[in-house]
Amino acid sequence: MQNKQSLTQDKEAQPLVTFIVTYYGLPVSLLCECIDSILALSLRPFEREIIVVDDGSPESPMQELMRYGNDIIYTRKANGGVSTARNFGLRTATGQYVQFVDGDDTLIQPTYEHCLDIARYGKADVIMYDFTRQPGTDTAYSDSEPVSGSEYLRTRNINGASCLYLFQRNILGSLNFTPGTDYGEDEEFTPQLLLRAENVMYTSAKAYYYRQRDSSATACATPEKRRQRLDENLQVILRLNETADTLPAGERVALQRRIAQLTMDNIYNTIVLTRDRQHLDRLLEQLRDKGLFPLPDRDYTSKYKWFRRLTNSSLGRAILISTLPHIKRER
Repeated sequence: MQNKQSLTQDKEAQPLVTFIVTYYGLPVSLLCECIDSILALSLRPFEREIIVVDDGSPESPMQELMRYGNDIIYTRKANGGVSTARNFGLRTATGQYVQFVDGDDTLIQPTYEHCLDIARYGKADVIMYDFTRQPGTDTAYSDSEPVSGSEYLRTRNINGASCLYLFQRNILGSLNFTPGTDYGEDEEFTPQLLLRAENVMYTSAKAYYYRQRDSSATACATPEKRRQRLDENLQVILRLNETADTLPAGERVALQRRIAQLTMDNIYNTIVLTRDRQHLDRLLEQLRDKGLFPLPDRDYTSKYKWFRRLTNSSLGRAILISTLPHIKRER
């Protein structure tokens, strides 16, 4: 039992990490697994803040969450998508660091503890780590030296998923997620987050368990959903391109690398999801009007270089349309 003095200290202490758990229509058992994985960490109660944001689920899980008592903050809002749910959580957060967690995923205790150690020692504004689709734990990992977020973006590829970043809340400024974006919201948020960071560290620790569910696999099953995904991803690219034009030279070059990669992905997905030459030609014309096509002649990766060469010619695009839909994309 805590004494009166320790309770007072606990109340005055700022949480080390705010965990923003977004939830919509999931089995409550998965949400409880998610919360339990956070509670299993070595954080003392006053070092953690767990905010569960229910994005207007058809049925509230509040009754099942009563057993967590004061360990969580449960909030319910009108349905508006994951972007508005995360923004709601950010407005409520008080922790030094912020961690997004999807309600059907879990944190992996042994490896996530390593991320917490980096945070405790204040070595980085942003801690990037890896994920796994397997419930087992691989405790072998290595860390990079801290670099600025601009340098990291300029010289390396990134995983855009915002759940793979533990970051200092005070670097956000006015940055948040664009409401109404159901696809690509992370890809717009994450590079701008990195540009705000003076020190970024990457660890290969697989600290996040991403649960691939059947509903995820069918999220783009209809032509309407596929078109929505492609259009929203394109709008993200165009907004990032507008942002790049306002940045200092070094940051602009860093963001342009990410924009080029996202543009490549959008062209790729247009080919795979539509298999329609006319749709592809319309996309390329839109990109050309914004100076985003042809893809910049940069030595980013070997995959980027060969894809750029093929998309630059009519014959190359015909080859891509006839082959890519039949090749399982590497994940």
